[in-house]
This record gives sequence, structure tokens and C-alpha cells, in this order.
Amino acid sequence: MADPENTLVLETSKGNVTIALRPDLAPKHVERIKTLAREGFYDGVVFHRVIDGFMAQGGDPTGTGTGGSKYPNLPAEFSAHSHQRGVCSMARSSNPNSANSQFFIVFGDASFLDRQYTVWGEVTEGMENVDKFARGEPVSNPDRIVKARIAADA
Repeated sequence: MADPENTLVLETSKGNVTIALRPDLAPKHVERIKTLAREGFYDGVVFHRVIDGFMAQGGDPTGTGTGGSKYPNLPAEFSAHSHQRGVCSMARSSNPNSANSQFFIVFGDASFLDRQYTVWGEVTEGMENVDKFARGEPVSNPDRIVKARIAADA
């Protein structure tokens, strides 16, 4: 584990997923993810939208795709980092500056999203567990984040 302060561990219903946070790409978004994880915001939250070959989306406390945190939306921090398998990026509405708490993990090449969505991390272990998530839009029996934590806090 490179940097425990910038490592997010998601204990999911299918097993652990370890994500290396990328403050070099998106410092404001990484700070938000860390704040929410430390507050327990993501604990029990489902992956409400999982599209085979594309991505798994979660981070909405309502489980509907319309919810967010108590914090204001974040300004976009787009980068040239490509959306490839294991990349973690922020979900948003059509407004580029509307990312809040929802995020997605990419299953494969989604480079058509590059420079349009904020990349904040990359799965370093447990991608096989993400691959096991139930599919659907919405998912009828969704997998969930049991607990999200920053490795430095363990």
C-alpha cells in the first residue's frame, strides 16, 4: 500500500475493493471522498446502476441516482487520465460542475469519458469483486458498500 492516507478501502457485499486516491489529478474530489468516507456517508450505500462492460455507479444515499451529500457540488477537475478498467471517476449531471458524492468504477475502456468526468482514483486490488456486482439500471437487488474507510484510519 503506497500511501495509507490516500488509500480508500471499500468493504462491499462481494468483498474488499482497494482504491489508490489521486490527489495529483483531483485534489478537491479526493478531499471530498475522504471526508465522506470518514463520516460514514458511504456505509450501506448501494451500487444502483451497474452496466455490463461499462461501469458500476454508487455513492447516492437514496439509491436512486438523484441524491448527494450535505456539501456543495464540486467544480470539475478534468484531466487527461484515461477512463480504463479500474479507474474511479465522479458521476455528475449534464452540468460539469455538479459532482457531489456519486462515483463510478469503470469495467473496461471508457475513454470516450476522458476530459469530461473527474478521475479521482484507481482500483489496485479487488476489481474481481466489482466484476461480481449485480447488473441493472436500476439494479433490482443491488450490491452495497458495507463500510468505506481510509487505510490510515484503520
